[in-house]
Amino acid sequence: MYIEQILSQWEQDEERDALVCGPVRLTRGQARRRLFQLGHALREQGLAPGDGIGLFLSNRAESALLVLAVHMIGCRAVMLPPEPGPGELAALIDQSGARVVVADPAYGQQALQAAERCTSAPKLLSLGASDASPADADVWELAQQCPVQRPETTPEPGPADVITVFYTGGTLGRPKLAAHGRMPYDLVAATAEMGRALQPAGGDRVLAATLLTHTSGHLTLLFALLTGSTLVVLPEWDADAAFTTLRDEEITVTTAVPPMLYQLLDHPSCERSALPALRQINLGAAPIAPDRLRQAVETFGPIISQGYGQTECAGITALPPEDLPDPGDIDSPLWRSCGRPMPGTQLEIRDQDGEPLPQGETGEVCVLSPLRMLSYWQDPTRTAQAVDAGGWLRTGDIGYLDADGYLYLVDRAKDIIVTGETSDNVYSKVLEDFLHTLPGVRHAAAVGIPDEAVGERVRIFLTGEDIDTDALADAVTAELGPNYTPHDTVLLPSLPTTPVGKVDKKALRAGAEPALQR
Repeated sequence: MYIEQILSQWEQDEERDALVCGPVRLTRGQARRRLFQLGHALREQGLAPGDGIGLFLSNRAESALLVLAVHMIGCRAVMLPPEPGPGELAALIDQSGARVVVADPAYGQQALQAAERCTSAPKLLSLGASDASPADADVWELAQQCPVQRPETTPEPGPADVITVFYTGGTLGRPKLAAHGRMPYDLVAATAEMGRALQPAGGDRVLAATLLTHTSGHLTLLFALLTGSTLVVLPEWDADAAFTTLRDEEITVTTAVPPMLYQLLDHPSCERSALPALRQINLGAAPIAPDRLRQAVETFGPIISQGYGQTECAGITALPPEDLPDPGDIDSPLWRSCGRPMPGTQLEIRDQDGEPLPQGETGEVCVLSPLRMLSYWQDPTRTAQAVDAGGWLRTGDIGYLDADGYLYLVDRAKDIIVTGETSDNVYSKVLEDFLHTLPGVRHAAAVGIPDEAVGERVRIFLTGEDIDTDALADAVTAELGPNYTPHDTVLLPSLPTTPVGKVDKKALRAGAEPALQR
């Protein structure tokens, strides 16, 4: 298991920084000892290998250690994102079967409200002292009383054993949870071992700017620690803080989503050679505007590495810096590409009947990859809809391949709205389901409208009578969280439909003339 590779790194040069977050700096020796203490503290909760532990965490050095501790004792990490409201979060916890939920004090009230609505009655722990909610115990305090020796080892997980579960949308009250086994971790560990040869003298310093419990942040954590790098964690996204950290901590590698990169590019101190230590920027989670990508290459140099993946399959394609054209070649189609399949990955573009399409034709992107999820957790019906008998995953994304095997995405059939400075997911079906429960609403649809500042903004289209749009927006925020708050509300006599009777979201995105816009 990958933990062994990290521990082997931390046993060398014990005084070197392992984890940094603001004023908190943990050496390798300190990180290893605190990891072992956390493992003991979790075991004392009566947890057995395979049990689920919900992780409702902000970005802290302690959060990184807790993720490692869960895997070290053979438990299943259930990543709980902060975006959902209490009802959806409670459904997520119940669906996952988590016996324990560990919440950051900053999320204390959210965790308490969700726990009170759970039918499974999980034990609620905090990661650090908290006056915000009456958690059953502070796992960090408990850990201080535990041995600094490694807990008893557990059997290695088998190929079909679930190690980590990520939330990936669904419908209101019935979330989808992508369950991953050990194969992706083994591949990441092998790749990281090769990556160590490319490190500068003294090793890399890696900045995690996205949430550690999201796929991108989790992968950043893994690559950093598996390569023996120092992991620097940004507590929350702020362009000033990010730029200062990149400069003062002499960050060599970081991961960003497009809105983050845009803000860095627009920072008054950001100019050529302003961040001389930076040698790689990994970019993903949402499409980037070609003009902005060219600007990034001009500003930072040829160090932008793009990737395309999704929660169900973390790595699908890659576009390394050497594949990008010269910034002066503004007409190259590669500025719009998300790269070619990663090693060991196969892509097909298929039509509505599941038949492969020839090069250049647009259809659904399907992928066969060792990084694919095992299944949707305890949801065989949805798993069968997403993964065929041959193991091919239907991504729900629409695109085409060129003659050289580069993939171009043109739409997201699953209608996920990617919004905010950290490119968080707003799941339109969850929003639509809730809108249908509100007074006066007869029909609802939600789409993402391109917005350079936040990627996409949420626009909802409604039909009905006597709809109070202000009250409706407040209700959405209270139940589903601020990312779901509609930026625009459009009232229409009816919603456009396709020939088969489905709401035509393409027509809505194209800009149906609003009768009322809030």
